[in-house]
Amino acid sequence: MTDKMNSAAMAKPKKWRDVPMAGVAFGATAEAVETGQWRSIRPLWDSEKCISCLICWNQCPDRAVTTDESGKVTGIDEFYCKGCGICAHLCPKDAIEMKPETDFAAARGDR
Repeated sequence: MTDKMNSAAMAKPKKWRDVPMAGVAFGATAEAVETGQWRSIRPLWDSEKCISCLICWNQCPDRAVTTDESGKVTGIDEFYCKGCGICAHLCPKDAIEMKPETDFAAARGDR
């Protein structure tokens, strides 16, 4: 590798591919990194079951649970969600179900 990244450049990768081989990205958050590309399982949010208790919003490590101005849950931003499943595990109403990404491959045009 001819390009050497300094520690400041490694601290704020914009995408997961920007992290050098065997490198550690300090200070990266889901707001700056497309963590949704890491996901192998996807959360499916059911608005009918959701009571907007905000447990999922509070515990999501990627800040992927979205809310409106009044604080009601409006869904999950798949751009940032990495599929950890914490939201589904903690939801008291089972309003979030985790499904394998392979279930959605046809919708994306994958083979």
